[in-house]
Amino acid sequence: MRTTTLSFENLHNHGELFANMLRARRELFIVHNKWNLPEALGMEYDQYDTPASRWVVVHDELGRVLAGNRLTPTTAKCGIYTYMIRDAQRGLLDTIPAELLYDEAPVSETVWESSRLFVSHHVPLAERRKVHAKLVADLGSAARQVGAKTCLTLLNANWPLWAGRVGVNMSPMGPVMVIDGVRNQVVAMDFSSNLH
Repeated sequence: MRTTTLSFENLHNHGELFANMLRARRELFIVHNKWNLPEALGMEYDQYDTPASRWVVVHDELGRVLAGNRLTPTTAKCGIYTYMIRDAQRGLLDTIPAELLYDEAPVSETVWESSRLFVSHHVPLAERRKVHAKLVADLGSAARQVGAKTCLTLLNANWPLWAGRVGVNMSPMGPVMVIDGVRNQVVAMDFSSNLH
């Protein structure tokens, strides 16, 4: 099991890995979860997949994607869009409630957004916890490399059950909300120190 952090600067060094990650996102989010998201050429994408973002991808030796995540700086701007959580709060996204944060969404060089976090449903149940822990640990490393101390993310509200297992201090940033029948909550992940 390997992890690669992709950026527009290094995509050319990793063959099909970026496309495979977008294909895995489509398979999980569009095909399996039935989310109504943009897709093209068998890949899922959105307005936040820009050169400002990074993608942390856990994969095997053959490039088969096991898990992934996108990191976007909270200082990003592309047309009217910034980052998903802030844009939802600003009422720009009709699929996420605007009342998702207790306070105004931060804009800071040391705060990044973690989004589209997934573990492929092809990963066997016995391996899922290990793959998820590797993704979160390597997400922390990638975040610190870009200067992030904190990552905001919209997660299933069951995060308190597993946060300690992956060695990351997490705290709620907003209320629990039901989105598509699932309880979700915005959480701050503290990457200011090394993971355990």
